Amino acid sequence: MTNPNVDDFTVPEKILLAAEQLEQQGHSPFSAELLTVAVWKRFQTTFGLKGFSDQHPDNNKVLSSLMGAKGLAKRGWLHKLPQEKDVPGPRLYTLTKEGRRIIRRIMLQEGEEPEAASLQTLPPPLDRFVAGLLESTAYQKFEENRKGDLNFPDACRFWNITESMRGDQLDERLSTVEKNLAALDRIESDIELSSGRVLAAGDVRVLTNIHRYMEDKFERHLNLMRNRAGKR
Repeated sequence: MTNPNVDDFTVPEKILLAAEQLEQQGHSPFSAELLTVAVWKRFQTTFGLKGFSDQHPDNNKVLSSLMGAKGLAKRGWLHKLPQEKDVPGPRLYTLTKEGRRIIRRIMLQEGEEPEAASLQTLPPPLDRFVAGLLESTAYQKFEENRKGDLNFPDACRFWNITESMRGDQLDERLSTVEKNLAALDRIESDIELSSGRVLAAGDVRVLTNIHRYMEDKFERHLNLMRNRAGKR
């Protein structure tokens, strides 16, 4: 049994290997800068600065692979931790379950097939929760690259909230959404819903990203609801 030739891997795959190495060394989350140095040390020819590949990494080559519509974060291979508004700091990432799955796949010998993973089902309440998210207008707009068209009614349907809720009810509901998404993220295998749809790790990451994006976008609306409810 021979090991795969990692030098023949694609740029994103090489970055994943460096990210895995960082996490094995105890760096989780890791910064984009630390990842840049790690992947350059491992693959100097690929990630070295042109004309100085043995002396300096090409930071732009790594960053362009992390961000953008086709970047590792968008693919669900890496997760970019949210940053606080107006608080400067490094961009921090962690390796996702989908990223680890890709690593396992690419490290297999050529021609070797991975073992078929058994699909996991969900308890009925969690299954209904996921079905509601997937049927929401917010999810549809994200899938159609129309997140700029998202409005607060879309967010209300996604979270299953109403504008008449008290502040404590609103926070309890949003906390439940967080807990359910975290529970889904902890599941190691693909998930088969009662509808027959298979939910992969990348799908869970999309749902989590939608939730976080709307919490940020509609922060003012949510705070107004809390304040209005508190004055009754």
